[in-house]
Amino acid sequence: MTATAPRLGPSPARLLLAAAVLLGTLLGALLAGASPASAHAALTGSNPKDGAVVATAPKDVTLTFSEQIAMGDNSIRVLEPSGKRADKAKVRDLGTGGKVVYGVDLHAGLPTGTYTVAWQAVSADSHPVSGAFTFSIGAPSKTTVALPEQKAGGGVVGALYDIARYASYTGFILLTGGAAFVLACWRRGASVRSLQRLVVRGWLTLTAATLAMLLLRTPYTGSGSLADAFDLGGLSDVLETKTGAALVSRLLLLGAAALFVAVLFGTYAKREDETEKNDLTFGLTIGGTVVAAGIAATWALSEHASTGIQPGLAMPVDVLHLLAVAAWLGGLAALLTALYRAPSIERAAVRRFSGLAFGSVVVLTATGLYQSWRQVGSWSALTGTSYGQLLLLKVGLVAVMVAVAWISRRWTSQLGEVTADETEREPVTVPETTAEATEETEAAKAAGPSEAAAPGRAAQLARQKAAVATARKNKDREADPERSGLRRSVLAEAGVAVVLLAVTTVLTATEPGRTEEEAAKAGDGSQAAASVPEGPTKIKLPFDTGGQNGKGTVRLSLDPARSGANEMDIRLDSPDGKPLDAAEVKVAFTLKAKEIGPLPIVPDRLAKGHWSAPVVQIPMPGDWEVKVTVRTSDIDQTTIDKNVKIG
Repeated sequence: MTATAPRLGPSPARLLLAAAVLLGTLLGALLAGASPASAHAALTGSNPKDGAVVATAPKDVTLTFSEQIAMGDNSIRVLEPSGKRADKAKVRDLGTGGKVVYGVDLHAGLPTGTYTVAWQAVSADSHPVSGAFTFSIGAPSKTTVALPEQKAGGGVVGALYDIARYASYTGFILLTGGAAFVLACWRRGASVRSLQRLVVRGWLTLTAATLAMLLLRTPYTGSGSLADAFDLGGLSDVLETKTGAALVSRLLLLGAAALFVAVLFGTYAKREDETEKNDLTFGLTIGGTVVAAGIAATWALSEHASTGIQPGLAMPVDVLHLLAVAAWLGGLAALLTALYRAPSIERAAVRRFSGLAFGSVVVLTATGLYQSWRQVGSWSALTGTSYGQLLLLKVGLVAVMVAVAWISRRWTSQLGEVTADETEREPVTVPETTAEATEETEAAKAAGPSEAAAPGRAAQLARQKAAVATARKNKDREADPERSGLRRSVLAEAGVAVVLLAVTTVLTATEPGRTEEEAAKAGDGSQAAASVPEGPTKIKLPFDTGGQNGKGTVRLSLDPARSGANEMDIRLDSPDGKPLDAAEVKVAFTLKAKEIGPLPIVPDRLAKGHWSAPVVQIPMPGDWEVKVTVRTSDIDQTTIDKNVKIG
């Protein structure tokens, strides 16, 4: 027995699916816009450090990253306060012992002032990363350097690249899942025009998106200018990268996929002998699986799975994950197309897809758990990072899809029970709409008696009338609640799938939680144990010089308590809280961990019990010892100390 379906016209169901597509697109755009260039390799350290003030000019500037990156000679730029290049434009790989360190030599005789270090690179998982920081030689100064507000991978080019990435996943799902649905669930679907269009459009979408990503790769990882998409020199450089090789390999595999589609909808669809068709089904299944796995591998070899821990295991797991996603979501799209567009579909095909979807969910669960552990690594990263939060959203959407799929499975079971006595009948192919058949009948009547009486014409007219009657009968059958319920549940699954695909696309462009946490810990270095205060640091120390009026309290404030220039304010209070004058007040800063100091500071006396130093240079962050010396007479003085955290 078959389940017939009219064309999908303007209806609440179609509006619902359109709304889901729009929601998924908007969600992807919003999430991508929130982090246009999410770094998968993070800067974990530098020498000099961000904000540091060094006494003499360093010979070079070095940067340390959390994972492997690709850099060119202009990837690190050091700019003087005037904006002139201070580096020699030759990046050196200084990494040893598994550390990823790159450096650039500086010119000799650099003037004092604030220098800007701007860097840009491509992480091992193909995503562009960039950033900037400053350090000062001698003392901070004003700088004319204006850093670009747009980060690598952002702007119009970044948005277009993200759209192409979304389209490539969509095309792969429709191509692979649609073909799998035909071979595994509904062989007769190979001759159905609507399913043919679905799979071919998937192939076209994936091919066009891959070409777009290949052309956009140069501006996406470099200048950000859309005009550079047609730079042949840049394209040549892209082809030498891992991502460029993966995209070219995908295009070659799509050529093989085109041959597969041609055989599936040509020779296979026309084959009537059951034995020959079984043999061809086996061959197409093996060949199609190899091609689909190869296309999936182009993502695994160039993105998340190819870097980080256990890449040798992560890449094949990622391929299985992508194939399971395609079989489930692509098969769902094919089923939805068959229910709404195809003249008829056997209920047995729906039940077979239910089994295929269940197997895909099992594979997705197993591979997803491994990928989640690998990319997140801790409960804190699951809830405290953007990647973890997106992953939780994705898990929630998958749970919703499974729940709706369970409802669809119940509708499918009821369909089988209601029509068990009809399952052995041959499917009847009918015109796609009653209106089309009626128009053909009226056209035949208008041809006149002479033509109607021609040989074979009466038989044609009879067939048309029978088709109209069959279409009316099928229309009445479509009113049964089981069939309508199945359509609604499958449509709901497809709507959730669109949003799920958008979230997944954004997830592939987001820094993994494990990397983000490790980068944060590495950035803290030896100072991670103590928290860095926000704003001014204030300390209060009692003192006693031993002489007359020698007891009191020192109140010292350092603003903003960061490396670089700070303002220091000192007040002395007597035991009764009134200002206490002193003959002399001196301060010294020492960073014992780095053997820096003591750095003496002699503040200016502003009023009774009040001293100030408008510029106190702290060369680097750390746990600094502050010593305050108070002298109340020629012979009465004392020194008190306390450690403060400088960020």
